[in-house]
Order: sequence, then C-alpha cells, then structure tokens
Amino acid sequence: MPGGGAPLVSRYSELFRQRSFAAFLTAGALQFAAPATASVVLFYSVTVAYPTAGLRETYGALALAYLGLGSTLPTLITAFFSGALADRNDRGWLMRVVNLLGLVATALLVVILVLGPSTHIALPGPHGFYIPEWVLLVYPVWALVIVSSTLFRPAFNTSVPRVVPRELLSRANGLIYAIAGGVTAIGTLGAGVVLTVAPAPYALALPFTLFFVTQVALVAVDLDLSPVRTSAPRSILHEAREGFAYIGRRTAILQLTISGLVINFLVALATVELALYVTTWLGATQGFWYGAMVAAATVGASVGFVLIARVRFEHRAGQAMILLTSALGLTLLCLALVRSIWLALPIIFLFGVIPGMFSTIFLSTIQSTVPDQMMGRVFSADEVGSYALVPVGQYAGGALTYDVGVQGTYLTAGGTLALFGLVMLLGFTALRKLSIHNPGGPAPDG
Repeated sequence: MPGGGAPLVSRYSELFRQRSFAAFLTAGALQFAAPATASVVLFYSVTVAYPTAGLRETYGALALAYLGLGSTLPTLITAFFSGALADRNDRGWLMRVVNLLGLVATALLVVILVLGPSTHIALPGPHGFYIPEWVLLVYPVWALVIVSSTLFRPAFNTSVPRVVPRELLSRANGLIYAIAGGVTAIGTLGAGVVLTVAPAPYALALPFTLFFVTQVALVAVDLDLSPVRTSAPRSILHEAREGFAYIGRRTAILQLTISGLVINFLVALATVELALYVTTWLGATQGFWYGAMVAAATVGASVGFVLIARVRFEHRAGQAMILLTSALGLTLLCLALVRSIWLALPIIFLFGVIPGMFSTIFLSTIQSTVPDQMMGRVFSADEVGSYALVPVGQYAGGALTYDVGVQGTYLTAGGTLALFGLVMLLGFTALRKLSIHNPGGPAPDG
C-alpha cells in the first residue's frame, strides 16, 4: 500500500483508469446503501406503530426483534449457498438478477404500507402482546430485500480483484465502501426527513431509486466476471461445504469467524433496538433523529474505510481487528451512559468508524490470500459462521430490553464486547499473528 502522505486525488485516480471501475463502484456503493435506507423506514414505522412510549419499550421491542429475526434466518440459509453461486456463475449476471429481486421487493413494501390492513393480531408472549397486521406482511418481504443483498455481496466482493490489480485492493475496497457509507448516510438521513414530513411509503422511494440506479450501473459494467474454474462443477451443496472446509484448515480465519460470531451477536443485541433507544432513551421521537443516528454511523464507517487505507495494516491485520473489537464495545458503553442526542451522535459516529476499518482489513486479507475459485465460498462461509447467532442476538435484545430496559441492554452488550476483545488477545494466538503475508495456514487451491 502506498504511503499515507500521497495526495488523495493521486492515490485514487489510478482506480478510475481501470476499465469499468466507475460503473462497478457505483453499483456496489448504491446496492449496499439501499437496504440500510429501507431499514430506517421500516424499523421506525414499526416502532411508532405502538402509540405510547410504554408500549414501544415492551411490545415494540419484541416487534423490532421479530423484524430482525424474520430477515436473518432466510439470510443465513441464503448465505450458505451464495458463495457457491458466485464461484460457479457469471458474477455480473448474478448481481443483476439478485439486485432486481431487491428492486421488486422494495416496490412490494410500498404496496403493503399503502394498502396493508390496519387490524392488530394477538400473539403469544407478554399479556396483551399484539402486532399490527401490516407489520406481519412486511416481515417476509423485508427478508427478500436482505436476501438479495446477501446474494449480491459474495459476487461483488469476489469481482473486485478482477476489476483492479492486487496492489490497488486496499484502496479500491476503502473507496467503494466509503462511498457506500456516504450514500447510506444521505439515504438514511433523507429517509428520516421524509418520515418527519410525509407518510412512510414516500420515504421508500429512496431505496427504490438506489436499487434502480444500481441496475443501470451493472448493465454498464463491461467486464468478464466469470469465475476461474480449475475443476469440473460439482453439486452446489458440495461446493458450498468446501468453503467451510477451507476455513477449517486456516486457523486464523477460523478464529476470526468465531470472533465474528460473538461480535455480531453482541452488536445485534443492542442495535436491533436502536430506533427504541432514540425514541425512548434519548427522547428524540421525530423520524429525523433516528435517520440522523443511522447516518452518523454510516458516515463514520466511510471515514473508517478511508482511514484504514492510509495505515500499513498488512503485517498486523489480526492485532488491529482485536483492538477494534474492544473499542467497539466501549462505544456501546458510552451510548448507554448518555441521554442527549447531541452526545449520542458523535459516539455513534465512532461506533461506525470501527466496523469500517475492521471490514477493510478483513476484505483485503481474504482477497489477497484466497484463490479466485474459492473466494466466494470463503466469503459466504465466513458470513454464515459470523452471523449464525445474529437472530438469537436480535431476539435476545428484544427480550432483554423488555426485562431491563434500553440502557441495561446497551450496558450488557458493550461491556461484554469490550471484555471479549481481551479474550481474543489472550486466547486467539493464530488470529493475533494474522497478516496478508501470514494468512493462517495452508491455502489449498480448492
């Protein structure tokens, strides 16, 4: 990676000299931003579907947990096969098809919010617990939006080394995800503004537009993104399992996946209730403030993507990710201790910076050390392993908030996450030694 002192324009101009990079970047950045923008509309709408603060912190907390849970389980099933699909099909074609799925699903969400029934459905749980019927209709369609992005990610991430040379990977990943974060920030903030002045279906026009422009950009990518095959195709189930076997032979990557399992569980525990945190704990009930919180986190992620590209992390990739884990926990603790939206905004900005840095290190390490014909399956196997407990975390977040309140949930998640970083430092030796030049074990051709 070039030294951090190089002028910003010269450090990134070389990327845009690569064929179709601008269209490829546009497609990736907008597709990654679209679900996050839609989530602001849906999570806020579910929160305010309950008329009082008391109902929001009890029934609303569980409804939000179910919204997250309903999308995560299909996502995990899809993620199991997503890498194998990326490793055996034209990745450009695959990205166009799955993005179209997200576009159609977003249009269906608009229809539900406009025409959905207003009756309530009583469900098992706390006494009197109910969910509006239109919310129940949203659950499976929202799952389709998330599934489309789950299928898109391995196809996109495995294509980056085909669009830019290896020496530009860190810069390319940082720029793509920084712009994705910036677009997400604009989209989520814009959705919050629209929610403040107009009904929710109008706000869904923003993610619909992002999916639509993504489709146009994907058509403009003029590159052969077919995967490199070194053996005859086998069953998709067999090929999907090879990704898990590959990770099992790479101790450092296996420890990173286990770490991701714990990290994502604890983050899900708190963040599934973010809309509730903003409206009840901070007392900022207008949709604008929830959008602003999500926007601040995504701007932070963009800054993280750019910052880490200026640091020589290649020799200390594992150590950097361990340090970032504890720092992430500390930001959740800080969120639990403030009651002002003006203090929460800079804290959640830092909360976003950390995953941005973490993701760039992870992506660049995998893209630099895993063979092209295995890369999609390794990405998807890691995603399945890392996110397997997210649905448990989302449900647990709702149940914990119901029992101990929003602050108790954030204190629990943040404190445990900060301590887990110490566990990683002391117990995960292979991860501590992980670098691009020491990838954590043999790298078979697969």
